[in-house]
Amino acid sequence: MRVIDQDGAQAGILPIAQALQMAESVGLDLVELSATAEPPVCRIMDFGKYRYELSKKQQEAKKKQSVVEIKEIKLRPKTEKHDLDFKIRNIKKFLQQKNKVKITLRFRGREIVYANSLGLEVLKKIAAELTEDGVILQQPTMEGRQMAMFVGPK
Repeated sequence: MRVIDQDGAQAGILPIAQALQMAESVGLDLVELSATAEPPVCRIMDFGKYRYELSKKQQEAKKKQSVVEIKEIKLRPKTEKHDLDFKIRNIKKFLQQKNKVKITLRFRGREIVYANSLGLEVLKKIAAELTEDGVILQQPTMEGRQMAMFVGPK
């Protein structure tokens, strides 16, 4: 196996017993870095310290990561203007928080007849209000008795 010493210099290709003896004489561990290489590569280092540094790097990467949630707003086709404005204000707030929003328009009973006329009109009105704050990710589509549209932050 190819051995790299604690300073990062190559010690050469050594048998396992000699590499282990070399690591013990320095008081460190022999860690296999690449098992698939020909010959396998090992390094003499403090394994506990190595694992600690790895976990710290993973925690830092996790901190910088942002989780995008999908918020859902449910409406009916005959929702009044004031209530619609209130829902649009909430959608804008969600988009400022960098979340995606699913806008669902639910049709009950005979309201399904108005899906292609009144339903599309309501969703287009919402889309027009959100042009400054968001981007339409998915145009309105029918899913059973409801129509859905996805909006994402700019």
